[in-house]
Amino acid sequence: MEAVQGLPPHQQKLFVKEMEQLQLKDSLSMYNNLVARCFDSCVTSFRSKTLDKSEITCVEQCSSRYVKMTQRVGLRFAEHQAIQQQQQAAVQQAAQQK
Repeated sequence: MEAVQGLPPHQQKLFVKEMEQLQLKDSLSMYNNLVARCFDSCVTSFRSKTLDKSEITCVEQCSSRYVKMTQRVGLRFAEHQAIQQQQQAAVQQAAQQK
């Protein structure tokens, strides 16, 4: 993100706008995947316009698990990125000391 700080203000605004669009697209993709996965797994009958109790429970549990899994993956990804940045900084610092 330090590279963004070096950009002219108009390019920073474009960058931020692009990042917001990517985040929105990612959120919508996650939501669509959640709906598809939980619907396919939980809805087994089309006898009525509403879900029965077992389907409602299944959808609630499925969506809860999906959101928790997505958060966990995000945290692990952030941890991995932090470790890589630390390693890269250590390599750069070692190269500067030589």
